[in-house]
Amino acid sequence: MGKIYCIMGKSSAGKDTIFKEIRERLPELLTVASYTTRPAREGERDGTEYFFVSEDTLDAFSREGKIIELRTYNTVHGQWKYATIDDGQINLDKSGYLILGTLESYKKIREYYGKENVTPFYIEVEDGERLSRSIERERRQEAPSYAEICRRFLADMEDFSEEKLKDAGITRRYYNYDKLQCTEEIVKEIVEDIRRWEPLRT
Repeated sequence: MGKIYCIMGKSSAGKDTIFKEIRERLPELLTVASYTTRPAREGERDGTEYFFVSEDTLDAFSREGKIIELRTYNTVHGQWKYATIDDGQINLDKSGYLILGTLESYKKIREYYGKENVTPFYIEVEDGERLSRSIERERRQEAPSYAEICRRFLADMEDFSEEKLKDAGITRRYYNYDKLQCTEEIVKEIVEDIRRWEPLRT
């Protein structure tokens, strides 16, 4: 019996980088690509970070009852949707999984697969530092959108409010002021957890 380890945090908290580091250190954990209607960013590949799909494709999944969770964001570029789909990527009888998510997607996945099968890792960075990182990252884009940074920053304050974190049962934070230290802390906990559930599969 495997488990799902969900990495989450506000934008520019470094969760994507830490996610990639954990993947390299724990290759036995499989990953799950979510679906989105937003355009791919520079360097993103279809089927790796996300499956980049149309609204019609998500509507088809909905009719088939395969949507585990679906989020819609009103961005400065219009509505962007993100979804986790029951498309066969996850099989807890065979493996453990590492995924990136939001607080709401974590709650939906936990509801779908069972609380005992989903472990959250909430990564946190001081807001001023996050904003600085966001601006620096956006500068490297071919067409920077600083308005979208502001929208996302304010949305994160609401989406990851203390009240919502408490409601989701998030009691521990992993502070990403030192990427190596934060990654080591999370990897250590996952390895210890794997040692507990791995014998159950044999």
